Amino acid sequence: MVKWGVIGVVALFVVVYFGSAFGYRGDCVRAEAGIKAQYKANQSSYDAMWKTFKEMAQVPEMYVADMRKVWDGAIQGRYGAEGSKAVFQFIKEHNPTLDPSLYTRLQSAIEAGRNRFNADQQQLLAKKQAYEVVLEGNRGAVVGMWFGFPKIDLDEYDIVTSDQTAEAFATKKAAEVKLRDE
Repeated sequence: MVKWGVIGVVALFVVVYFGSAFGYRGDCVRAEAGIKAQYKANQSSYDAMWKTFKEMAQVPEMYVADMRKVWDGAIQGRYGAEGSKAVFQFIKEHNPTLDPSLYTRLQSAIEAGRNRFNADQQQLLAKKQAYEVVLEGNRGAVVGMWFGFPKIDLDEYDIVTSDQTAEAFATKKAAEVKLRDE
């Protein structure tokens, strides 16, 4: 009777261990899939942000070209193909103007795009951190090696940053931001 009791306890421990091990494996698989998906989402977000900037930046150029056509038409309509030959012209002219709100909207789009991308980057970092905690946790020390985790190189899923940021963190110094070269 005692023999069957010992076998039952050992069997229970084996079942619990393997259940825990497979639970850990599932955690690792979910974490790696989440990191890969977030990295792809960040690429998509970054691409959409830059396409928006480039497309919006074309608008003022198109606007100026269209305004030139309007100005040329207005001048020729008023004064003919040769323009005005008058030495003095005391006519109050209403010429079209370039709308500065185009630039304000572009600035807003840049800021919003950068903020959205920064949030995506922080989400990737949070997923990597959570996975590293799973890998380094108590179950991860033994079971991780058993299942061969991590299966991805976490360094391949790093955030996107600028040369200026990399240099500032390497040198521990940051220069002031100059908006104009004077």
